[in-house]
Amino acid sequence: MSKASAGHEAPAATGIVGLDAILGGGLPRGNVYLVQGDPGVGKTTLGLQFLLAGQPAGERGLYITLSESRPELVRVAASHGWDLGRLEVVEVAPDSGDGDPRAVEEDQYDVFHPAEVELGQVVATLTGEVERVRPARVVVDSLSELRLLARDPLRYRRHLLALKRFFVGRGCTVLLLEASTGGPVGDLHSNTLVHGVLSLEQATPAYGVKRRRLNILKLRGVRFDDSYHDFRIVTGGLQVFPRLVADAHAGPPGHRAGAADLPSGAPQLDQMLGGGLPRGKSAMFVGPAGAGKSTLADQYVLAAASRREAAVVYTFDESTDTRMARADSFGMKLRAAVEDGGLVVQQVDPGALAPGEFAAMVRHQVETRGARIVVVDSLNGYLNATPDERFLLVQLHELLTYLGHKGVCTLLVLGQQGLLGATVDVPVDVSYLADAVLFLRYFEHAGEVRTAVSVVKKRTGRHERTIREFRLAAGGVQVGEPLRGFSGVLTGTPTYAGRGRPGPRLLAEGAITGGDDAGDGPNRT
Repeated sequence: MSKASAGHEAPAATGIVGLDAILGGGLPRGNVYLVQGDPGVGKTTLGLQFLLAGQPAGERGLYITLSESRPELVRVAASHGWDLGRLEVVEVAPDSGDGDPRAVEEDQYDVFHPAEVELGQVVATLTGEVERVRPARVVVDSLSELRLLARDPLRYRRHLLALKRFFVGRGCTVLLLEASTGGPVGDLHSNTLVHGVLSLEQATPAYGVKRRRLNILKLRGVRFDDSYHDFRIVTGGLQVFPRLVADAHAGPPGHRAGAADLPSGAPQLDQMLGGGLPRGKSAMFVGPAGAGKSTLADQYVLAAASRREAAVVYTFDESTDTRMARADSFGMKLRAAVEDGGLVVQQVDPGALAPGEFAAMVRHQVETRGARIVVVDSLNGYLNATPDERFLLVQLHELLTYLGHKGVCTLLVLGQQGLLGATVDVPVDVSYLADAVLFLRYFEHAGEVRTAVSVVKKRTGRHERTIREFRLAAGGVQVGEPLRGFSGVLTGTPTYAGRGRPGPRLLAEGAITGGDDAGDGPNRT
């Protein structure tokens, strides 16, 4: 993304923050642009936003419609809370038979019937209205009607070229809206004549809301981001989420060197990690359902809150109320941290999520609130939110790289399939993305199901390779001493290989109990 050459007139802002960022500030003035896409993708909404964005600067706008009536446009605008009272609208549309167009107030717009006139007369009407209004911004909706009236491709191209020269000669910045034709031939006539082409696309997944994205196919004289960018239509217009480019946020080499590790508040857990999790890196908590992965993430979040560091938790698999209730049951003051403002817990609907939108949410928390810890709980929910996205892992890698450049520690929670035995597996192997991996595993001992924790990876610094018992208790997590008297803990069915008899309890409420042989007990403190 970059701006136009220095010294040129400031571009015309579209009124859509994300789109203006992609364009480097807006569209170069005095040019003609094509906005194409399927019906319902948001072309009309984009056109209205573009015209309304010029009103604060006193730029007159003209909306020329060949397919919709003014009352229909007013209803579209009202759904977004917009007032079209100051906007000039010229309707050049056939009578739909639903009412008498002559009954509409003549001082607001003129009505013509393209079905009863030749293309030349329609073009003459358009140019006449431009001469009358003298607008700075124009939207023509849509070129599909002109194409049908022309019938002959050569005639259509000649009239379109004449319209382009007319608009450019009067310094108008114009958006030509056109429905996708489904073939390259029809599009070629329009695409080759205009100064820029914005393509809007939409897809309906098997479950969830429509996914929309835009792509700038062409923009003469300006460098721009030619990637696909997700967008949504919400009350207030289009919301565009520019593709995240991590390298654009990189600092100088070594600017994060020497940063202190991130402590958890549980001393023995920090001991396993060689002091804590590295800042500006990502950590993954892997384990079966109920092993304590989310509570472990909350442990780090609350430790950050005690240091007055901002954090955000994105929960895909459970409601915020459920997460708060679980924290309350362990005496963890998650609710107080939220009320204090240092922590944000945001529930995410997987059926209504686009990767670009999620990245924009994270960027807002990091760049506006200064979040230093970001929790994604769980990665399974994030991956399931966009099952049709071929390059989802690449986008996740880009997000983690961006957070690393910002010095943010990212905690990824990944659930395994299965509970006990050798069949426990992960739905997708993304461990290579994480800088540290903590593995939680159930095992059976003395007729009870216990949980073990181990650090299987840490790219920066030393860490223990021991296996310790892990449990949830009052105030948070508890981690015991290394299980040196046992073997096969990670298989789920360990055997005791130490001297003497193993203690009846490994980790008790508030205490750690060893075996009969104090020197070889599995968890002696």
